This record gives sequence, C-alpha cells and structure tokens, in this order.
Amino acid sequence: MFYYRTFLVLTECTLSSVIRKSGRKNIVSRRVAHARKACTPPLTQDDLSGRLARIGIQLDRAAIAKIENNYRRVLDYEVKALAAVLGVEASWLLGDGKR
Repeated sequence: MFYYRTFLVLTECTLSSVIRKSGRKNIVSRRVAHARKACTPPLTQDDLSGRLARIGIQLDRAAIAKIENNYRRVLDYEVKALAAVLGVEASWLLGDGKR
C-alpha cells in the first residue's frame, strides 16, 4: 500500500511538471491574465475577485492567481462570468474568436 501511494504522488508531480514544461494546455489562464491587464485601468486580481463576487461568483485572489498560473482549472460557469466581467467573449477566453 505504501509503495502504491508513493507511486501516485510521484506520478502526479511528474505529470504536472511535464504539462507545465511542455506547453500550457489551459488557454483560459493566459487569456484571463491578458484581459485583466488590458482593462483601463488594469485590474488587479483582487479587483477581479470583487467584480466576480458582485455577480455571485466566489473566486478569491488566490484562486485567480492559480488560474493564471495554470494551477487551477476553470469551470464553465466561471468562464462565462470571467468573460462578462472582463468585457470579452467567452469563446475568446477559450481560444476561439476575436476579443
């Protein structure tokens, strides 16, 4: 049992580092950071968190940082809310369409 748990932990660490090194699979993370900084004036992660809270989406500053650094996935309703708050299309956040 111990060896199996150790294998799982080592495998997860190895896979996550390979994904981060081989290229970012999560397009939304880059686009959220880009759109947030492109706002006039640029939004901080805390500002974005506050705007999301006003529409009922609970993402704190740490969660947004994890999204932008590719440590956290984004759920479908979060993509929709992020697009609304950032003033972009949800399809753009997903890598399609124009800003």
